[in-house]
Amino acid sequence: MQAWLILAVAILAVSSAGAVFRTMEGVGPLLKASWRLQATSLVLLIPFIFQYRSASGEERARWFSGNNGLILVGSGICLWLHFGSWVWSLDETSLTHSLLFVTAHPLVFVVGMFIIRNTPHRFESIGALLGFCGAAIALQDASGGGEVTLIGDAAAFLGALAIVGYLAAGRVLRNQQRMPLFIYAFPVTMLSAVLLTASACLFEDATLSQSVPSIAAFGWLDLAWLLPVAYLALGPGLAGHTGINASLRWLPPLVISVGVVLEPLIGSLIGWLLGVEDVPGIWTLVGGPLMILGCALAIVGTQRRLSIDATNHSNEAE
Repeated sequence: MQAWLILAVAILAVSSAGAVFRTMEGVGPLLKASWRLQATSLVLLIPFIFQYRSASGEERARWFSGNNGLILVGSGICLWLHFGSWVWSLDETSLTHSLLFVTAHPLVFVVGMFIIRNTPHRFESIGALLGFCGAAIALQDASGGGEVTLIGDAAAFLGALAIVGYLAAGRVLRNQQRMPLFIYAFPVTMLSAVLLTASACLFEDATLSQSVPSIAAFGWLDLAWLLPVAYLALGPGLAGHTGINASLRWLPPLVISVGVVLEPLIGSLIGWLLGVEDVPGIWTLVGGPLMILGCALAIVGTQRRLSIDATNHSNEAE
């Protein structure tokens, strides 16, 4: 029961991020993303220091030496691209479409398997087909000249592509290299925060001066923005992502992955309740569930394929 409660809170927290970002009007998208990661970095700093000081010198050297350091940098760059493109898409398309396309990363994995000629499970193939059909249907709302745009949907999908690299890096460092949670999360989040802040200064004319908080690199420290950014750091940042990682202790990754795929539906409902999202168009209502079903099937297929591969390797070893 405890595990399900943690997972439910985590998914709810993660799903609320897009709607909260939409309420922060008058702030550039890159600047908003940088504010969230700056604040999240501060939240992660104390547990990072605790885990770092509790480790031996040999462990510290192993964590940051050789390829591990390069993978950390690569993960931070992917997180920078993910948040930058996704938050930008929130200003260019509907909240529903942004969440649909940014959570389409299971389909990216399946297409990648075809490219490298690694035979996917039939559920992965069916899921990919359903997902792309759903995307094609949902995109018909873009032709109406309303809130949905092709460039906004494309930016959200770029966020999905970037998160694939972030997840792959995390799998290597957290699972294979046994890097502790906050030892991994803090430097990656901090690097992406620095890159987003620099991007906001370069492309949105953000400034180091605090005279106008809405264009200040650290404007979230102003009382006008402190509350929503603090929520983004503690809610989606800490309770959301950390809660999902914590629930892995009790629940299989398949259950968690399928749960996260529900983010577009939950996020759209939260956006509607907050008054920042209209009722989705008919094409989105038809194509959206197909995209979600396709992602869920792809996740199930991946889990089954890995299980079959593990069984075959075990039989060969015997």
